[in-house]
Amino acid sequence: MTQHRINTGNHPPIKQYPRRLPLAKKEEAEHLVKEMVDNGIIEESSGPWASPIVLVKKKDGSTRFCVDYRKQNEITKKTEVTYLGHVISAGVKTYLGKIKAVVDWPRPETVHDLRSFLGLCTYYRRFEKNFSTIARPLHKLTEAKSNFNWTEECEKYFNSLKQALTSPILTCPRTDKDFILDTDTSNEGIGAVLSQNIGNEERVFAYFSKSLGKPERNYCVTRKELLAIVKSIEHFHHYLYGQKFLLRTDYASLRWLLNFKEPDGQIARWIQRLQE
Repeated sequence: MTQHRINTGNHPPIKQYPRRLPLAKKEEAEHLVKEMVDNGIIEESSGPWASPIVLVKKKDGSTRFCVDYRKQNEITKKTEVTYLGHVISAGVKTYLGKIKAVVDWPRPETVHDLRSFLGLCTYYRRFEKNFSTIARPLHKLTEAKSNFNWTEECEKYFNSLKQALTSPILTCPRTDKDFILDTDTSNEGIGAVLSQNIGNEERVFAYFSKSLGKPERNYCVTRKELLAIVKSIEHFHHYLYGQKFLLRTDYASLRWLLNFKEPDGQIARWIQRLQE
């Protein structure tokens, strides 16, 4: 037997009187009730709550037995709410209706189609690890001087973005837990994951990614790693400012920065930004 609890707070039980049914409908309702009792679907019980039944005609002419629980639903405490396209409960996830719009999106035939798709995906980029790197080949197609030539690589990244939107629920940050910031870099972009140890597992609550511009792609590996650290801390500044956090990155790059003698220019600005 499965037990389920509906939280209605301190509201008194709602007891509604049954609605009057025509004689033919009444006989049909009694038949449906008996059928469900015989099949072990429902059983007789006595309690302070009561809701009226509703008989709904189906397309094939048969009847569906329903119960009108709208009054109870009005006082039921919600465990999650939909807000600005996100479903918020113990964590945060993308709204199923929005995800379906992306997952069912047909292959773009024009630049306008592709921009519309990328715009919707960008709204949920915090749920997508390495979003900028995945989306970069598609963004290139929207540039003014580019010809719209849909290749197998474009199809691969197009489907990768769809897949990324089905990522696990992101947890909500806890003020009593230290933050963990992981940064990484590639030839095309930088990325970061912000998480916390909650319970016995590490839970992610935000991703960050950024495509590298042409000058940045020419940086040496160490400078790219440093760029990833600086940009990630800037992006998550509202979480990390004044907080103790663990930074996980290529130690060589951080050691190089700390041991840099008389830094100037860009390096000096990076050090100053991190010290803030």
